[in-house]
Amino acid sequence: MAAAPDRRQRLLKVMGITPWRLRTGPVASGTESVPANDAAVTVQTACVVVLPAGASARELDLVGRALRAYGPVTGRAARLEAGERGLGDIPVAKAYIVFGEAQAKALGRDLPAAVMSAAQILLVDTPAAILTDPAAKRRLWNGLRTLGPTLRGV
Repeated sequence: MAAAPDRRQRLLKVMGITPWRLRTGPVASGTESVPANDAAVTVQTACVVVLPAGASARELDLVGRALRAYGPVTGRAARLEAGERGLGDIPVAKAYIVFGEAQAKALGRDLPAAVMSAAQILLVDTPAAILTDPAAKRRLWNGLRTLGPTLRGV
């Protein structure tokens, strides 16, 4: 039984859930300008997470828990999957957390050079490696710790 739209919105707000919806136009709020070499880059979000396509539910759960444990900025970060056609439309961000070498190459192909030079990019192991290798998990935590100054105050 479906709830009325206004009741549904009210219940979701009470539970602290923010429903996501597909944007149809350009983002007009929450932008700030970060100077890059010759041009100014408009930052739309604080952090973007790039994951491999086809990750298992267990791997995604591990990544989600790690990002939420580090703080609300990384916990609410936009998540993109690098598939056969690349990443598509990538939001401009202060920091990118990339899980795996193939996803880093896809990000490098699809992200403009001015945005790459202005952002901090953190390359960590794939979620499958993080599940099985304690050293990979330590590298993830150490990498998230290095993002602290970049994401602080966002």
